[in-house]
Amino acid sequence: MDKILVTAATGKTGRRVASRLGAQGSRVRGASRSGEVRFDWTDPGTWEKTLEGARAVYLVAPDDPGPVGAFVDLAVDSGVRRLVLLSGRGIEQAGPDFAQGMAAAERAVRGSGAEWTILRPNQFDQNFAEDMWHAPLRAGRLALPIGATPEPFIDAEDIAAAAAVALTRDGHAGRVYELSGPRALTFGEAVETMAGAARRPIEFAELTPEAYRAELLAEGFPEEAAHAMNAMFALHRAGHLAEVTDDVRQLLGRPPAAFEDYAVRTAASGAWAL
Repeated sequence: MDKILVTAATGKTGRRVASRLGAQGSRVRGASRSGEVRFDWTDPGTWEKTLEGARAVYLVAPDDPGPVGAFVDLAVDSGVRRLVLLSGRGIEQAGPDFAQGMAAAERAVRGSGAEWTILRPNQFDQNFAEDMWHAPLRAGRLALPIGATPEPFIDAEDIAAAAAVALTRDGHAGRVYELSGPRALTFGEAVETMAGAARRPIEFAELTPEAYRAELLAEGFPEEAAHAMNAMFALHRAGHLAEVTDDVRQLLGRPPAAFEDYAVRTAASGAWAL
């Protein structure tokens, strides 16, 4: 069987994609900056060995748009024939301050000459327990500049399952899949759901973009990161990501997992315990 390269293989989706492919019997090479196989976007010297023997790639775009085109060109020259890119919903409406790495990666795979599939998911359920908002939730307060705009959060396991299908089955070349959960919730409703599952109070607070920036800077975020986060929430507030789609069902033949199930499962793991 052909080998499949999974980039960002220690990340939220990458490790799930690699695990799922391995369980299906695929030959998988998981690569990342900190993994057993080292891959670093800033070090082109790591690229060629990582690509050796690979015929398909699960590509997680870097924040920096600079290197992605050269990597995709090298991948195709090395024998890669299928590219599955993790991008994000609303990419067409994103301004110059957000998601430029994703936009560059989309252009690169479309022009690569290889079979390509683009996955554009909503915010991950796992953002609430694995990194972005984990610490605030454990502390009992999540404060964001989002308002009442809803978000159909999606489970990273569903993204991984979709990626595995696109990597190993025919019929998905040239397709862009907008991956959402089964229903849209406001962030306030999502926090209320998590608080109920955890059986302890967790507050959601609405901030202005200016107050959010100040809180991020006070927590030690660099100015560039605070600016990018505010640009992301501006995209959310505009409603570009609010619509529920049927693309998970198209790919997997089943509906996406419910946020409520994720909340119960995560609370049982103790992720939000003090």
